[in-house]
Amino acid sequence: HVLRNFDYLFVQNEASKRYLSKIGINRVTVVGDTRFDRVLQIREEAKELPLVAKFKGDNRFTFVAGSSWGPDEDLFIEYFNNHPEMKLIIAPHVIDENHLVEIIGKLKRPYVRYTRADEKNVLKADCLIIDCFGLLSSIYRYGEIAYIGGGFGVGIHNTLEAAVYGIPVIFGPKYQKFMEAIQLLETKGAYSIKDYTELDTLLNRFHTDVAFLNETGEKAGNYVTDNAGATEKIMHMINF
Repeated sequence: HVLRNFDYLFVQNEASKRYLSKIGINRVTVVGDTRFDRVLQIREEAKELPLVAKFKGDNRFTFVAGSSWGPDEDLFIEYFNNHPEMKLIIAPHVIDENHLVEIIGKLKRPYVRYTRADEKNVLKADCLIIDCFGLLSSIYRYGEIAYIGGGFGVGIHNTLEAAVYGIPVIFGPKYQKFMEAIQLLETKGAYSIKDYTELDTLLNRFHTDVAFLNETGEKAGNYVTDNAGATEKIMHMINF
């Protein structure tokens, strides 16, 4: 009944249009998802982060973990601890002292918290912990691979923020409610893992097979750009 009060509805896909048609609502156009346009805009406006760039150094293989939770951290920190060739940036979903202490307790290599980093100590660290808000969407640009947290809990967080930079995306097994995650898997721009063994196998392949790394990243980036344009379609119809 509420939906019938709208003059017009823009939807993301044909399935949504069919659902509305079944209840007699036909003032509908499929335009796609405006979030693709938004992440492209965010990429264009991404912040330069000199301390993160200095931490990464020249061509150091950097793994960015965004919106991570404890079960995610158990997996990728174990891999990080055993692979000195890799640097790690962690931007946890929950930023409080208890969680930060948990993360630090799992690390066996030098780390620094972003709010305590300077040009000297950041060079000595192998892990950079982002202990503040508002930087994650800009930080993905410094990674060769992105891990999106939440897939061992209620569901994964934003995959598009990472994919827009043309890097491979990895996440846990609970992604089924998110169409973009399903489609990223279908296009082979992302991979889902369910345990440490699968993460270990996948990251080892990314490390040793540069073509696989680059192709996966390219597919992730293309997925975002290929699905852009919903905002322009909406604005054109509103203005018309």
